[in-house]
Order: sequence, then C-alpha cells, then structure tokens
Amino acid sequence: MGKNTYLNVAVTVLGLLFLVVVVILVNALDSLRFAVEDLKKIKEQPVREVTVIRNGGLTEETFSSATLPERPEAANRKYFDPASVSGGRLLTAFGADVGNMNMLINNDSYVSRVWAYVNDTLAERDLMDGGDGKYQPKMAVSWKVSEDKLRWRISLRKGILWHDFVDPVTGKKWEKVPVTAHDFKFYVDVVKNKEVDAVPLRSYLADLDRIEVFDDFEFDVVWSKPYFLSEDITLSLSPLPRHLYHADGGVFSGKKFNDDHKRNRMIVGCGPYRFDRWEKGKRIVLRRFEEYYGKDLGIMPPLQTIAFDIIQHPNTRLQALLAGDLDLEELTPDQWINRTSSKEFAPGGMLKKMQSRSFAYNYIGLNQKNPLFKDKKVRQALSYLVNREKLLKDIYFDLADIVTGPFAPGTSACDPAIKPYPFDIAKAAAMLDELGWKDSDGDGIRDKQGKKLSFTVVFPGSSTLYRKMLPVIREDMAKAGVRMELLGIEWSVLVKRLENKEFDACALGWTGTLKPDPFQLWHSSLAHIPASSNHCAYSNPAADRLIEQIRLTFDGRERTRLYHEFHRTIYSDAPYIFLFAPRKLMAIHSRYRNVRIFRDSLAKELLWVPASRQKNVP
Repeated sequence: MGKNTYLNVAVTVLGLLFLVVVVILVNALDSLRFAVEDLKKIKEQPVREVTVIRNGGLTEETFSSATLPERPEAANRKYFDPASVSGGRLLTAFGADVGNMNMLINNDSYVSRVWAYVNDTLAERDLMDGGDGKYQPKMAVSWKVSEDKLRWRISLRKGILWHDFVDPVTGKKWEKVPVTAHDFKFYVDVVKNKEVDAVPLRSYLADLDRIEVFDDFEFDVVWSKPYFLSEDITLSLSPLPRHLYHADGGVFSGKKFNDDHKRNRMIVGCGPYRFDRWEKGKRIVLRRFEEYYGKDLGIMPPLQTIAFDIIQHPNTRLQALLAGDLDLEELTPDQWINRTSSKEFAPGGMLKKMQSRSFAYNYIGLNQKNPLFKDKKVRQALSYLVNREKLLKDIYFDLADIVTGPFAPGTSACDPAIKPYPFDIAKAAAMLDELGWKDSDGDGIRDKQGKKLSFTVVFPGSSTLYRKMLPVIREDMAKAGVRMELLGIEWSVLVKRLENKEFDACALGWTGTLKPDPFQLWHSSLAHIPASSNHCAYSNPAADRLIEQIRLTFDGRERTRLYHEFHRTIYSDAPYIFLFAPRKLMAIHSRYRNVRIFRDSLAKELLWVPASRQKNVP
C-alpha cells in the first residue's frame, strides 16, 4: 500500500470523527435549550401546595409540586455507606441450638435474633436516638393516630414480597407472593389465640383489641384502652405469612400451629435476609433476599450471607475466631482481659475489640412455688449472702455493673438511689435465726419443722460465667448454713423446666429496654401460667397496681416515678437475687467496614467487606 493510500484513509477517518463531534455538540445544545425552556415553564407555573403525612402523622409538612421528587423515606438509610461493596459473609456463633424456628411459640433470644434478619417491621426508630426519637417508615409509608391514641391508621408500602419457598408439608412452591394488610391481621390474631403457645408475646398485645383491614394496603390497629407502648408495639408489628401457616385453608388451629414441626423448622419472612437452612446442632444460614423492597429505598444490606455456627463452649468459639472460622464473637470478661494480647488483637491485627453497655442483666430467680421461698425475709437473707464486689472484681474484671432490681443500670427506669444488698453473713444468719431456720441436728444446714434450707440452682450448662460465679456463691451460702446445689443442663431441657416451673431456683438473664413494661415478667396474672416469663411465680397486688399504672402513663416523668416505686417494691420483695449487668464485649475481623455500635448493639446490616477480602460460608 502506497503513501497516498495511507493519507486518504487518514483523512477519511478524521472527517468521520469531526462529524461525530459536531452531532454530539448539536444534540447537547438542543438538550440544554429544551432544559432551559422546561425550567422557564416550571417557574411560570403556579405552585400547588400538597400536604403529606410523615413521621407518624404527628407533624404535617408541605412541599411544592414543582420540586424534583425525592427518594421515599426509609428508616436509618443515612447510616448505610454509599461506598459499600456487595457480597461476602458474616459468620458468628450461638452458644446453644434452638428448639424450633417459630418465634411466636419459642421465647428464645437466638430465635429472635434470626427473625430480626428475616422479617421487617412497619417502622423503626433512628438507631442513634436512644429509643426516644420519632419512628421512620419501613414497611409502612405513613400512619396517623387518633387523639385518644386508640386507633392507628396504617398505609402499607406496595411491592413488598414474601420470600419464595416450598411448603415442606404440601410440596407446593410459592413465589412472588405480596405482603398485604391481611398478613398483619393474621399475626395479631394468631398471637391473641389462646390455643397458641405465645404467652410472652400475648402479654404485650393484651390491650391491642384487633386489626381492621380496609384493603390490601390500608388497615387500622385498634387498642381497647390507652397503653404507653401502643406506638412502639403498633409500629413494630411484623406480618405473618398466611400461605405458610394456613396453607390448608379452613379454620385456623392453634394446636396445629404449635405442633406443625416441619413448618416450624423454617422461617418465611419479607426482610432483607431469607432463611436458607438449619443444620440442627451445627449451623443456621441466611441468604440476602435480592428482591427485598429496601433495595429501592437504599437500605439493602451489603453482606450476602449471615450464618450462625452452634458452638457451646466460649473457648472453642474464641479459637474459631482466632483461626478465621468466625468473623464476630462475644467475649467473656476473662477472655477480654487475658486472651486478647496476641498478635491477632495488636494494632493493625486481624481482630478488633469493641465494648458497650448492655440492657441485659443476670440473676438467680427463686421459685415461689417452693415453700422455702414463700417468706420474703428468707429471700432477703439469701441476697445478703452474695459477695457482689468480689465477684465483680474476680469474675467480671470490673466489666459489669451491679444490679439492684429489674431495670438495667443507667436507664431512667432504674432508681440510682437504691443500693445493692451488702455482703453480710452475720445479718443473714440473724434474719434466718429469727425466722426459725436453725441447725437443729448439727449437720451444718439450717432446718425448720423437718425441712432443710437446701435448694438447687439450674443454669445453662454451657455458661462458663455461671460455672465460675455460682460455686463462689455456694460457698458463701454454706457459711450461713444454707445448702445451694448446682445443676448445669442443656438449654432446651432448661427451657422446658422453666416453662413448667419445675425447679427450685434458676440462674438466667433478661434483656431490658429503655421503656420497659414490667407486665410480662412480674404481673401476678402470669404467675401460674405455663410458659409465661413470670417463671418464678411472683405475685404482689401492690406491684400489680404499679404495673397497671405504668402501662397507662404517657408522661415520661410520672412514669419514671412509678418505675422507681416499682423498683423499690421488687428490691424489698427480693424474688430474684439480682447480680450484674455485664458489658457487651465483642471482637470482629478487621476486614469489615462501617462498623457502628448504636446503644448496646452492633448494626450488622450496615457492615460491608472490600471485594478482595470477601469470604463465603464454608
């Protein structure tokens, strides 16, 4: 090919490029001209005011229809990292397996944690506000409340889908089923059905009368009387899939719901993660639901998989963490102090430590069905036999707060003026002498009318903290002539004994809230009901009256006064030997980004991992 040929080709190419550039410039100028004309038209149009209900219908806000449309409001979107990368896993652990996956009939904190990933609520408070701020929309787009706070009108977001699944009983495959108002009504109706083993949940809905459905996306939540948590409970409602639990049609059976073992081994939700599988005794796996409605709202969690390995012993869990087989784990105080000086925890190392205060507290509950604990002075004497200061130092390494009652320290419900029972063996002995409990046969154990002052404390056998703490308490009890035996048992067995109130005493814990309702744990109406949370059968008419007043009190200051009076009542009655509110101690792999702790929890839905460091569940 000659020089002239090359020159001709080059000129032709340059000419074509010039034409393309001219066309692009002309189109750009035309687009700009049309945009300017559109802006002029908008400016000349009269502004039409539109009123919309936001933030619970308590505040009205006006905006101009001439403004550009905004993305719909979604709770806590501002905390999601716009630079996040999709994919990866979070692999953590549970200390025990669960009995079933149905949170309505299984009052297990592990099951509740799984449901929180798989299901969503109508609305959610800002994660940073400490629990007192306004609710923000999630499944609901808006809501209104009547002046008497007895009726809440809910407008449900359209386009929310249930997770696809195959019914384990019928074999039918369900796909792209929309969530409707009827599913919220179904949830309330099932919980309130007395045949259903949902006593703890039912106590919270005691004053929720019904749900009235107007159409698929609008319904009213109707309360029978004012209740200070009506907003929280209404806007925290989740739906229940009728097509799973009522697949056969006909009349709903609460007993069948309880005993539907195949369906109760799974969860069908509408939240960001779908239930994938439960390998009993080994692992629970959740996968991100790619058709989650939150994807369009900017609240799709970046992590693709959440998994929970069942590992009972804390030291085994720590070894798995150090080996990279777990990504996140809660540490014991001993581990936090003595097991985190290795290179993995050094600056720039593989793991990072985090701690926060917790709303949880632990206790030894005294079953008042046992005649030994009928007299509150006996219960008080036992509270004097716990050396809390020594336990705080030797067992908790000062990573806990001493608890004096049913509310976590540092919350407004807890009365800071109430001081813990001091460790005083002489005082406890004198009180028991006065009550007629004396060692009449010289065996070192007090007795009365042929009955020994002896009891057994049941506790979760996998808990190293209880295994360290309870023997110390047992030794101090013995110094006052009280025999306290210990029995660590497997969690599912322990739950059954608690539900049937078949124990002397139990060492357990509760997780509280900033606005607690004491009804579930302390009201006498639940004292003798199987599977209620009042497993120690506590009953006091004065406490009942305070609980009922608290539930009707919307004024925060007055409610705090009632909380404090209730706190003093429980402190005096001593149905529990109150112990500690442990700090929440955590370790997480350093590859995670956007690690945020709000109040007492790590917001796992916000976490993400750079693509080069992502892992799959093995």
